[in-house]
Amino acid sequence: MEHKTPTVNFDAHTEQLTLAHKEGRDFLYEYEVYNFLTHLGAETPPKCNLLPRGVQCSDEEILSLPGEKAVLKIVSPTIIHKTEVGGVRVVDKDPNKVRSAARRMQYEVPENYALWIERNMEAAPKAYRGLEGESLVAAISNDIKGVLQVQFMPPDSEAFGNELIVGLRRTREFGTVISAGLGGTDAELYAERFRKGQAIVAASVEMTDGQKFFELFKKTISYRKLAGLTRGQRRIVTDEQIIECFSAFISTGRHFAPTNPDAPFIIDELEINPFAFTDYLMVPLDGMLRFSLPKPQEAGRPVRKIKNMVQPERIGIVGVSASRQNYGRTMLQNILAQGFPREKVVVIREGVDEIDGVRCVPDLASLDEKLDLFVVSIGAAQVPDLVDEVISRDAAQSVLLIPGGMGETAESRERAARVIARVKEAHATEEGGPIFLGANSMGVVSYPGRYDTWFVPEEKLPKDRSGNHKRAALISQSGAFMVNRTTQCPQLQPGYLISMGNQTDLTLGDMVNYFADADDVDVIAVYAEGFNNLDGLAFCRGVRRAVLAGKDVVFYKAGRTPEGKSATSGHTASLAGDYMVCETCVRQAGASIARSFVEFQDLFLLAECLHGKSIRGNRLGVVSGSGYEAVGMADSIHSDDYRLNMASLSEQSKAAILEVLQSKRLDSLVTLTNPLDINPGSDDDAHVKIADIVVSDCGVDALILGLDPISPAVHTLADTTSAYHMDNENGYTTLLPALVARCDKPILAVADGGGLYDPLRNELREKGVPVFTSGDRAVAALALYLESRIARRAIQGTHDLVDMSFCRES
Repeated sequence: MEHKTPTVNFDAHTEQLTLAHKEGRDFLYEYEVYNFLTHLGAETPPKCNLLPRGVQCSDEEILSLPGEKAVLKIVSPTIIHKTEVGGVRVVDKDPNKVRSAARRMQYEVPENYALWIERNMEAAPKAYRGLEGESLVAAISNDIKGVLQVQFMPPDSEAFGNELIVGLRRTREFGTVISAGLGGTDAELYAERFRKGQAIVAASVEMTDGQKFFELFKKTISYRKLAGLTRGQRRIVTDEQIIECFSAFISTGRHFAPTNPDAPFIIDELEINPFAFTDYLMVPLDGMLRFSLPKPQEAGRPVRKIKNMVQPERIGIVGVSASRQNYGRTMLQNILAQGFPREKVVVIREGVDEIDGVRCVPDLASLDEKLDLFVVSIGAAQVPDLVDEVISRDAAQSVLLIPGGMGETAESRERAARVIARVKEAHATEEGGPIFLGANSMGVVSYPGRYDTWFVPEEKLPKDRSGNHKRAALISQSGAFMVNRTTQCPQLQPGYLISMGNQTDLTLGDMVNYFADADDVDVIAVYAEGFNNLDGLAFCRGVRRAVLAGKDVVFYKAGRTPEGKSATSGHTASLAGDYMVCETCVRQAGASIARSFVEFQDLFLLAECLHGKSIRGNRLGVVSGSGYEAVGMADSIHSDDYRLNMASLSEQSKAAILEVLQSKRLDSLVTLTNPLDINPGSDDDAHVKIADIVVSDCGVDALILGLDPISPAVHTLADTTSAYHMDNENGYTTLLPALVARCDKPILAVADGGGLYDPLRNELREKGVPVFTSGDRAVAALALYLESRIARRAIQGTHDLVDMSFCRES
């Protein structure tokens, strides 16, 4: 059912924010927030009166509000949590009682707040830091504007979970996000203690709407309480009201967003905590709003030149030693070893005619053609002058900055700032100047571009130069992460390996947006430590573009804890963002989210192997010759992060399986259920034939096959002359790849056991079979992959939600 978005009066909002700005404020008082809500068209703000400090209010003003009681709230720009300091009181709506309570609050609240600050100095507003005693009380008192008398609207229920928090927040990486969940004074505690996604949910306002965010919200405890879905509860608000509220907030968030070039102001934070409910009305009981002026938007980077970087025709390199094996010399040798034409490479080196058969020129001025890619491997102190010369001479389309010491430490930040300023200046020109990857980049390996600029010698890091790369790109802020994942899982073999470094210029968002359009990439895998300003949103748009193009995106985000965040900041010179917001936005865009390094490898492998397979649902079939393995996989189908369903086999499938078992004389030993334990006596042929029957069942969406390699009935050994040799024509390595190739559904194999069976696993993987060493690991990886593919299908059906109007140049 479609819901009409409430009409938001942006002109009235702008007028209200303009007035506050003229008064020197970057916030609205609570009563002004209620006025702001009246122009959202979706809420029921209570009536209220401001009782100004030092002003005698008439009986008529006090009695003008309906009801027998009055809620009194202290009005101050610095006191956010009013209840804790006695800043909220409910009294009879008698003029004398209201005036008495208001006067008392204006003296007692400053004293209470001063005591609170002295116990919580780290949370003190900047204006009060360094003050204590009477000076602190006086400062707090001077900021009090008065007391707000608010209409008392008794809630339908005061039970746990019957208050709602809804807010907008400007984030550095993802722009404006909307959040909603359990409200009230303990909202922060709920968010910390409840399982992820149960207390509060968040999403980018640019990539959702009221209906979609409501679907996310429905998974929370808050919704179950409000909708009367828990024992002893009754519904106190309609779904339509909640959707209207979310829609209004999202529209407001989009309009007053840092990504909107026409925004008159930016809403930094708008929070209603809580909404209470009375007689099917959503009533805000407290609110705050902070805003700022928009900043000029920077010129976009000419990311089209990434094509010159990853598939260059001419490469230049500086920093190559003619007398020893330094980083630059190793990179030169790796470039040539990967097959890049020697005559298309030039070394910038004074006093030498050639190095390793490659022509040298003394300086950039001596180049006879503009370079597609210029590789820089010199000391960090020399980089600013070289960058300036590259730009001034228009010497290259793209530059790869290998050196560290460009923003990773406090001492090098001035140097990095100088480079960034010069690069931005070039981007503002009509041609856009060159693009820069790094600094602190490990380099790029581009199999389609036939070059390798990693500075690790071949002896330390043997490369597969056979050209059997996959249609995949691995983008990583950490070069070491990229090296370790590909060496531990050599079957990945992505065509592009991009080490981003600390994103002095090109960002993760730029790179994902480029590969979203690349016609030689089906899978994009990303390891991220931090996003530049608003690049998290650009990244999500790139993910969404890739998903709409039918591509798989796998994502791992480091810095999920305060300690991890600190480590990534020191490594990349970019702050890691709020992990919950990051994970939600990237998942919302359509990526598979890995929770560990191993899971990243597994999801990347499945994306490469299963990209062309049909995903119809999440009904799993399990076949194994080992009873514990079959049961263990069935036990692993549910977790906090995913859910699979065990498929029901048709009678026709059971009859066909029985026929195979009878031919192997195993029918009396097997019960025809899913998971299917077919007994250790089943040979390779039985395993594969039964797997074929199960996966062909229309009620099965995917299959995991346990190979039981230790069984004497199967051919699973490499270094042997016995009957167990895995190259047997009726063995797994012959039969299973053929089944995987002809079946359009996902098939995974599990070869549990020690290193003795590595050759079996490796050969199956080389033939396109995704193989795991344990059943539970296979189940987890498959479940997460299926979940993302199903979500991708839903996104492709609602692609109108993607707002591309603020995307950078592509």
